[in-house]
Amino acid sequence: MAKVITPKEAAELFQDNMVIASATFGLAGWPEEVSLALVKRYDETGKPRGLTQMNAAGIGNWGGGPARGTRGMLGDPPQRAERGLGAWIREDYGLLTRCISSHMGSSPALLKAVSENKMMGYNLPLGTMLQVWREAGRNMPGAMTKTGLGTFIDPRNEGGKLNALTQEKGEDLVAYIPDFFGEEYLFYKVPRIDIGIMRGTTADENGNITCEKESHNLEMLAVAQTAKAHGGIVIVQVETLAKAGTLNPKLVKVPGIYVDYIVVAQEPEEIMQTQGTKYNRAFTGEAKVSLASSMQPLPFDHEKVLVRRATKEIKPGYKCNFGIGVPTFTGSVLNEEGVGHSITMISESGSIGGTPGVALDFGAHWNVEASCDQGEHFSFFDGGGLDLGIFGLSEVDKDGNVNTSLLNGKIMGVGGFANISATAKHAVFAGTFTAGGLECEVVDGKMVIKTEGKFKKFVDSCPQLTFNADQSLKRGNSIIYITERCVIRRTEKGMILEEIAPGIDLQTQVLDQMGFKPIIPEGGPKLMDPEIFHPTWGKLKAYMGL
Repeated sequence: MAKVITPKEAAELFQDNMVIASATFGLAGWPEEVSLALVKRYDETGKPRGLTQMNAAGIGNWGGGPARGTRGMLGDPPQRAERGLGAWIREDYGLLTRCISSHMGSSPALLKAVSENKMMGYNLPLGTMLQVWREAGRNMPGAMTKTGLGTFIDPRNEGGKLNALTQEKGEDLVAYIPDFFGEEYLFYKVPRIDIGIMRGTTADENGNITCEKESHNLEMLAVAQTAKAHGGIVIVQVETLAKAGTLNPKLVKVPGIYVDYIVVAQEPEEIMQTQGTKYNRAFTGEAKVSLASSMQPLPFDHEKVLVRRATKEIKPGYKCNFGIGVPTFTGSVLNEEGVGHSITMISESGSIGGTPGVALDFGAHWNVEASCDQGEHFSFFDGGGLDLGIFGLSEVDKDGNVNTSLLNGKIMGVGGFANISATAKHAVFAGTFTAGGLECEVVDGKMVIKTEGKFKKFVDSCPQLTFNADQSLKRGNSIIYITERCVIRRTEKGMILEEIAPGIDLQTQVLDQMGFKPIIPEGGPKLMDPEIFHPTWGKLKAYMGL
């Protein structure tokens, strides 16, 4: 039977040099009261030291969003605007000394510490980390996959190590397997997990955990199984404690046989369902709402134009994933055009159906139809089940390879991108053509560049590769890059400039803003669909044949 303890008592269970695993996504699933009690203990006693945190998705709210209330466990005031793992970054960098994650961008303090070489950091694919836990739960040493081949995660390159400290002192977590039944693979190893931490909604007296108010199921069971297989413990923070035997067994996500300690939240009103929302019934499936009145339409500007162009790659019946950033607005445009019902929208968090949330609600779905375990969900991606993915366009080289992990010297992370982009049958990269101060507007059906961005996104070579175009083409996938001013397609022949926006000068506003020269078809690129450059479109339904 699981023992009910306070956040302070939970913090006492953490000892020097332990490896902690968590089941989280932004602030979803993050047991913040346990986390802050740990920080308070460290500030008062200097213990524990040298922790390793291992989390598949990022933990944080990008340094913004609601701060904790006036009873916040780090004292009154000032309150922390940054929530999540960033609280573990202390002035002496002694509490957290190593982080293994797919994404650090959502925690600015963590990102800064790794970027400044103050602590060790690894960046591994989100889906693969989930699969590693699933394997570790049955006492296997790790997982083998093709994900990451030819990228910076490949040990023939950096092995996912993010700074000099990690390169010098960090263990190798990825191994290259040159020949396994005639094919090459990567093998991802897992450190021994001492504590698994997570958050649910209700626990009964036997430790069974349900998640009815959570927006995601995440990888709770896999993390719990790994911790127990490694001889570790499992701590779960919940809102409510119920009598034994009163929970619906079909709603139990982590059986009590895996749970050692339960922490009942003292400030349940401070729990965040997503990075920006405390609780939305439409994110759990508890209620269905009108999207027309709940979701704000994307304003008409250059970004809406490029999202519209991206939607023209979608066919009825497609199973689609929309990445973080501008691509998250794809669902909004599809619904505005009255075709959202014709496809299935899927997020890496395990959310299926409905319409993806945007910005700080990334990963949650309005009117979600199904919520899968996140680790099991990535088997769908890796198995080639995704018809189309629309991903942010960050930096692209002359061969069509994409860098999302190290931009202008700033570490970000691969998240689920490395898994999903590599296997999507149709990979669409959508974003502005340049970055850093770009100002443009759509006037009378033409794209007008008022101020050019300082940084070129299409470059001769990238400092890191997160998406390997050749590997994707070998799988038979299609690859296209869509911007506000042009469309480029990668084929076996190379990078072909297929379309140009009305009002854009080919030489000065496209070719001169690239680090390489694309292939230009005979007669020049054709004109992008002029109709998407007007405030009202309404043509997508007919284009899709609906």
